[in-house]
Amino acid sequence: MAKENMVTRARDELFSHINRCGVLQAEEEDQRHWMDETIDYLAERYPDLSDDDLQDLFTVGMRFCQPAIPHGRKRYGFEPRDEAPAAGSETIGEELQEDLVPQEVAGENTAQES
Repeated sequence: MAKENMVTRARDELFSHINRCGVLQAEEEDQRHWMDETIDYLAERYPDLSDDDLQDLFTVGMRFCQPAIPHGRKRYGFEPRDEAPAAGSETIGEELQEDLVPQEVAGENTAQES
């Protein structure tokens, strides 16, 4: 088997394992541990892969585990509330109001000056 084809098969197998094992929902530290073990498995399965090939697989695998768009309140530093706001509520929580204040962008003050 050609080396390029072997790297492609190993990469496809890695992506398949990632999708089947639920590692996408794991914490980053757990993802790294899982990825280390999976790369060791792939090294045994494809012994002709070089250390550089395996490192590239690790890197692309970790990148594959990261969401393209950050999501979730935890990602933005918010903690879940005990009670959810009523459906259709137009009130903005105090912790969100600060985010609505204009910020400086590229050294220019975007707030309206009196």
